[in-house]
Amino acid sequence: MAETLTQSNSPIQNHGVGRVLDTGTVAARDITLGFKPRVVRVINVTSRDMMEWYEGMADASAVKTVAAGTRTLITSNGITPTANGFTIGLDTDVVVTSEQISWEAVG
Repeated sequence: MAETLTQSNSPIQNHGVGRVLDTGTVAARDITLGFKPRVVRVINVTSRDMMEWYEGMADASAVKTVAAGTRTLITSNGITPTANGFTIGLDTDVVVTSEQISWEAVG
């Protein structure tokens, strides 16, 4: 399995961005930030499908937007905040082998 992972923290407190490119079997991805996010956006740059999670939403949920523009609320395989970051679930439109996903988290 080959994997490319980059991450940078913004000088703005409690803000992080990064990207993941996994060429092996994809799995749920734990991102460690050092803070609990209030907003998380994850976009598949290749397909333009994305998920957004906002404070108050249930774990593993997200507002999902596909490239055609359709928006739905998903209740599984979405985004789950943790005390120090978040987990990207295995939504099959957003998390795809050999497709880059980029993310932004704000605390």
